[in-house]
Order: sequence, then structure tokens, then C-alpha cells
Amino acid sequence: TGSRPRVVKQQQFDYGYLFGAVCPANGKTEALITPCVNKDAIRQHLQLISEATPRGRHAIVIIDGAGWHESDTASPFNNVSLIKLPPYSPELNPMEQVWQWLRQRCLSNRVFKSYDHIVDQVADAWNSFRKDAEQVRHLCSRDWARLTK
Repeated sequence: TGSRPRVVKQQQFDYGYLFGAVCPANGKTEALITPCVNKDAIRQHLQLISEATPRGRHAIVIIDGAGWHESDTASPFNNVSLIKLPPYSPELNPMEQVWQWLRQRCLSNRVFKSYDHIVDQVADAWNSFRKDAEQVRHLCSRDWARLTK
């Protein structure tokens, strides 16, 4: 019979949350790492997206049913709209593949020394992902979300 590989197990708990967004058309990304998740954090992330969206363009952000993902969080921004996915449909969310990519290649089987170490490692992982715009486009493009001019 086979054996299970041994890995070090994290014994203490600090959390860092990554809000990530990608533009599948050009491969550009925006991200925010925070110590908590709430409506203020998502508003900060939407502000980053709004500021990164070129003048005359409009950003569509796909969200799931998380409690802090509410339609009114985009109301302060005139160039950002939210599309809420139906419940239990992670296959429709392009970011699910990104989270899987980050876990598999950068963040699994790790022990973090502190919150700052978590932030550094998550930032390194995100930067590793975003450096290849073609990979970003490949992982995040969806036929159902393609818009024409």
C-alpha cells in the first residue's frame, strides 16, 4: 500500500485575504490583500478596479454569493458594475481557477511565521501569476462573458 507524504502543519492561525480581479481581454490584474473580509474591503478593491479602468471603458466584476459581495458596494463607482453568479456555480467564476493555480503552485504545504509573512507570500504568489498575461487570459476567459464592440 502507498504512504502519505509528510508535511508540516500550521499550528497557529492568522489570516490574509486576497481580493483579485483580472481583465481577460488584456491580462491585466488588480489585487488587494487584507486582514479581514467585509464590505469596506470589497469597496477598496472595487476602487482599485475603477481607477485601473481606462477612461471611456466600463469594468464588469463577477461576484459569488459571499456575504460581503452585495450589489450596492459598486454604487460609488460609475465605471464598475457587478454580476452576481447563481448559487453553487463556481465553474462559472473565472477566479476559481486562479485560486486553484495559486494554491497548487505557490501556497500549498507552507507554514507562515506571521501575518506579514502571509502577506509577503500571497503577494509573491499573485505577482508570479500575473507576470504572464497570456496565462491570465487563458485561465480567465469565458465564452459566455465575451463582449463585442
